[in-house]
Amino acid sequence: MVDFKIHFLGTSSAVPTKDRGLSCVAINYENIVAFFDCGEGSQREINEAGLGFNKEGAVFISHMHGDHVVGLLGLLQTMSMNRREKSLQIFGPKGIIDFVKLNRAILRFGLTFEVNVSEIKPGLIFKHPKFQVFAQRSEHSTESFSYVFEEAEKPGKFNTRKALKLGVPEGPLWSKLQHGMKIVSPKNGRIVRPEQVLGPSRRGKRIGISGDTRPSQKLKVFFERCDVLIFDSTYSDEHSENASENMHSTSREAATLAKKARVKKLILTHFSARYKNVSTLVRQARAVFPDSIAARDGMVYDVSAES
Repeated sequence: MVDFKIHFLGTSSAVPTKDRGLSCVAINYENIVAFFDCGEGSQREINEAGLGFNKEGAVFISHMHGDHVVGLLGLLQTMSMNRREKSLQIFGPKGIIDFVKLNRAILRFGLTFEVNVSEIKPGLIFKHPKFQVFAQRSEHSTESFSYVFEEAEKPGKFNTRKALKLGVPEGPLWSKLQHGMKIVSPKNGRIVRPEQVLGPSRRGKRIGISGDTRPSQKLKVFFERCDVLIFDSTYSDEHSENASENMHSTSREAATLAKKARVKKLILTHFSARYKNVSTLVRQARAVFPDSIAARDGMVYDVSAES
């Protein structure tokens, strides 16, 4: 089974609380870590989660507000203190290049690894053999992006009966066929190709991360049929005017978008510090989209365990 987990490292909006740090979500895919936003103090939560600072990965910043990006400086320094050698790619909106460059100059800290920083536009922004990341503009008070983490397409279901009929016994040869390699049958010497024993390829799982945003038709299309959608739920119905004024979403609005986008699971996050308990926000979301839960700092959601 593929190791595919979402770590919620910070779930507060703007102001940290006793129980919630500032925005940071990490997707750990087979020991490759993709960080989405990096609020102040994120490196401590990364350490607590056991994610380490030397793994292959990248950082994706949604927008240039302090509670989403200031922790990037500490993360880079902590990675260097841990003698990281692997290069790191950082993606974000306009301003991210100057932010990293100028702060490194002002703070006068060197790095033990190469950093490549890119300002992004909507579309495919990062491609790895095991996954890819897409960006789309969101609706916030400054230039802001939402992201979709998409697992690479998976091979079709292996037909054991066909394999045996073609003279391929159970064992290492089955694995080679499942990984797209043709083999020679040890029983009859014939070449057996993967397409002879595999069904249609299967779409990889998709994780949507909204960042700070108002709901929009553009995001509804972008998040279509995500397996998991992590969405801005800063406010309850009672403070819907604040949501509109500050360019955030209520939990009910997040649920409405999730329902329209036909996602499988909605995880609410980015809660205003005014809510010590977010049960009201969860209840309002579930009235629209029953499969809604609230993120909490330190929570791990196992994507690989879902069918």
